[in-house]
Amino acid sequence: MKKVLFILLITLSGMGAYAQEGFKLGIQAGLPYNDFNNISSVMVGADAGYMFALGQVVDMGVMTGLVHGFPDSFVESDGLLAVRNKAIDFVPLALTTRIWPSQSFSLGVDVGQAFGVSDGNDGGFYLRPIIGFLFGTYTEINLSHTSIKLDGASWTTLNFGILHTFKSKRTR
Repeated sequence: MKKVLFILLITLSGMGAYAQEGFKLGIQAGLPYNDFNNISSVMVGADAGYMFALGQVVDMGVMTGLVHGFPDSFVESDGLLAVRNKAIDFVPLALTTRIWPSQSFSLGVDVGQAFGVSDGNDGGFYLRPIIGFLFGTYTEINLSHTSIKLDGASWTTLNFGILHTFKSKRTR
């Protein structure tokens, strides 16, 4: 497996210089499924991080953010709406890697720990594979899958996001 990864990285590094470096801010929205499908109806999140160009097509950095799952069920009591389920909140802290096989397309992954900040939520292992498409020089739209392994359950969502790079530089 290590040999395959090494050969892939060598191959991609010779394809041209597309890496981006700089401070990144983003927003995302997603739909929870599996274990939290009936507890949370929609998820929104914010991302912040910094990426370093490690050559021509590979970026690596750190990221953090906020993941907020809105409660799914509401009940009416005496003419007032009350929440039956509670919101689910996480603060991820992760290492992030992006590989740019072309000037407008990237593959990446965020790996780390998501800290639970809502009641009864301890958080867990955080994994988020990402496919990104540049939409302009510094703005990327992306599709991702978030997975947070909790005790006895997994927070999983399919997401759509927008990420903007500030003070980045293209290496060529």
